[in-house]
Amino acid sequence: MNNQSISIVNNDAFVPVTTQTWSNGRHVVRCVKAIQETWDVRTYCFMAEQPVMFFFKPGQFVTLELEIDGEPIFRSYTISSSPSVPYSFSITVKRVPGGLVSNWLHDNMEEGMELAVHGPVGVFNSIDFPAKKVLFLSGGVGITPVMSMARWSFDTNADVDMVFVHSARTPRDLIFQRELETMSSRISNFHLHLICERIESGQSWSGYRGYLDIAKMQMIAPDFMEREVFCCGPTPYMKAVKHLLEQAGFDMSRYHEESFGATPEPIEEQAVQDAESAAEEAEALLPSDLFQVSFAKTGKSAQIAPGETVHAAAAKVGLHIPKACGMGICGTCKVRRIEGEVEMSHNGGITDEDVAEGYILTCCSIPQGDVVVEY
Repeated sequence: MNNQSISIVNNDAFVPVTTQTWSNGRHVVRCVKAIQETWDVRTYCFMAEQPVMFFFKPGQFVTLELEIDGEPIFRSYTISSSPSVPYSFSITVKRVPGGLVSNWLHDNMEEGMELAVHGPVGVFNSIDFPAKKVLFLSGGVGITPVMSMARWSFDTNADVDMVFVHSARTPRDLIFQRELETMSSRISNFHLHLICERIESGQSWSGYRGYLDIAKMQMIAPDFMEREVFCCGPTPYMKAVKHLLEQAGFDMSRYHEESFGATPEPIEEQAVQDAESAAEEAEALLPSDLFQVSFAKTGKSAQIAPGETVHAAAAKVGLHIPKACGMGICGTCKVRRIEGEVEMSHNGGITDEDVAEGYILTCCSIPQGDVVVEY
């Protein structure tokens, strides 16, 4: 965190206050509020014990560091609040049947509880892709990053024409409905459209029904081909949206989607297979063919075969570098490289500033020779 000096008025005098500014890393925060958004969705608001300005790009996410049943667990969640409310940040979590972390949060997270978070990180944000006309598309709890973007534009009086389209299973599953309707009623450049897949017994609904399709898209946003599109939701939803836009001839360089989450099973299986293959190949290599990865703080080192990651080297000597996604998305496994070169194929989990300072993500960094890291 960076220190920043500000002043507040107290008894007609200015009193200096030292306020820290959020930066990517590990930080301890405290839950100050839990809000029931829908029957199975809650928002958790966090603050630091000492004042911290939580600056981030709308759409970015954090990784929670938790201990569940005695095991360390890391899980990434988009920040649903806006940096225009800087002294706190919020995540919005849907209870998922069988979901380890979501159920634990719903059952255990209360006001006053502390936890560590890593971040903020993420390339899916509205700051890096500015546009005069945007189309926000979301399904279910995928509303969180685009809600952060919309809140930011609303709070800062941005000169942006926004069309906000949210899809939910039923009317009782609509997240942030009242706030969205308030935003739509207060400014002329925010156009809200809600779609419910079905109506349950006893529910009334006068909005769109079914799924988002090309016909609805043309009614909702006739000029959608001219807009910057930000999309987030369940994988089937995003696939359908992407297919719809591609079929319409949309310029997909202007399409952005959230992509973090649990590592898909095929990727996990492939990672296991790759690790096993690397181990077999390593056994056949001469010592001169191996690279050495040294961990400066612990004094440990490991030899790895070409193609293995820094994270794999750490595991060989019993070092546990926290990680959540395994794909260079969440940024949890960030460490500083002291010596040597690596090839890092990340997916937005690290900033250019961190890379310039020598940091790497161990899960996706492959040594090109002997390497020393600060761990």
